[in-house]
Amino acid sequence: MRSLFLLFFFLFSSALATAQVLENYEGEWSSSVEQSLVGSIGQKQVKLAVNAFPQSFFQFEVPANSTVFVDGKLWVLTSNDTTFFVATNSLKQEFGRDSLLVTVVSDKIRLGEFGLTITKVAKNEKEEKELSGEDQFFALEKRTVVQPLKDFIAVSLLSILALAAVYRRVYPYLLGVLLQPLSVIKAEDFSESGGLQKVFSLDILFFLFLVSMMLAQSLLTGIVLFRPDWFGIGEDLTSLSLINYWVISSFLLLILTILKFSAIKLISYLFDLGKSEFAHFFYLLRLITFGFAFVLVVTTFFTINEFFELKMVFAQLMKGVFWVYLLGVLGLFLIMMNRLNFKKYHLFTYLCIAEIVPFLVLTKWILVLVQ
Repeated sequence: MRSLFLLFFFLFSSALATAQVLENYEGEWSSSVEQSLVGSIGQKQVKLAVNAFPQSFFQFEVPANSTVFVDGKLWVLTSNDTTFFVATNSLKQEFGRDSLLVTVVSDKIRLGEFGLTITKVAKNEKEEKELSGEDQFFALEKRTVVQPLKDFIAVSLLSILALAAVYRRVYPYLLGVLLQPLSVIKAEDFSESGGLQKVFSLDILFFLFLVSMMLAQSLLTGIVLFRPDWFGIGEDLTSLSLINYWVISSFLLLILTILKFSAIKLISYLFDLGKSEFAHFFYLLRLITFGFAFVLVVTTFFTINEFFELKMVFAQLMKGVFWVYLLGVLGLFLIMMNRLNFKKYHLFTYLCIAEIVPFLVLTKWILVLVQ
């Protein structure tokens, strides 16, 4: 009777348990710490057997601010302490191997105090918590978007820097003229001796293409962060596809930039402003160049160091660019008012038609799409 009671008690307690541990990898972790200029980065590794207990689940308990790689592939990012279950069969089907090397990287690792555990369990059907449809979408988004976005930002940054180095080598004087920060304040292009009284030449088109590449990089980064469904998250998004979109977008933005200059030239002719369209165009072009160069640097920094903060930081950067551009248009109005013999009312109307109205319409369109 005692044996039967113990057997009954064991079966009853097993039925109430949340999960029966089949394998525990607690003592199989290998640890290491790498020193870098920004601090110490620690990592732990363990090999998981996915060929045994095919109906079981792996229970991951991962601390905050960690990056999980499976066989060298970025798999999960955690912003908070996270516990989740993954079916053993799904891991085997996804990676096609009997054993998988799991690597957890974090800059906040304190060896021996990390709180990372992985166990293989047989989950109880009553206590099993299924991911909601939204959680499944974001889990899939993390796996399919993060690494391609990082690769794309790295490749685009290196490409822009390489072309900028070539431009500096071929056109050193013109690059210095275009990238003088004081020229935004002094507005020397409005003088009669302004040196940028040409456009559509090879040197200017080359520079416009560099600016278009920066704009396209920020455009695609924003789409991936805020509207990844445009690329079809159900399909595999690769860094190569992002690079292809980037190249196409760069040429399209170059064409739009040329069309914008043509529109400014036409409106300036209708308002009888002489050759002020050159000064107008290159003044705002400098602001755009400085603004999106700063966006590119900050985006790269947060992509490498604090990817979870990138979405919030990128939104703030775009707000900053918005207000800087509007302030730039205001500064352009004040400069043109002092340098040109023209009525203030007509000058304000000219800037509204040429800059403010199209910019606000574009901004509203972007906000609607993001929401």
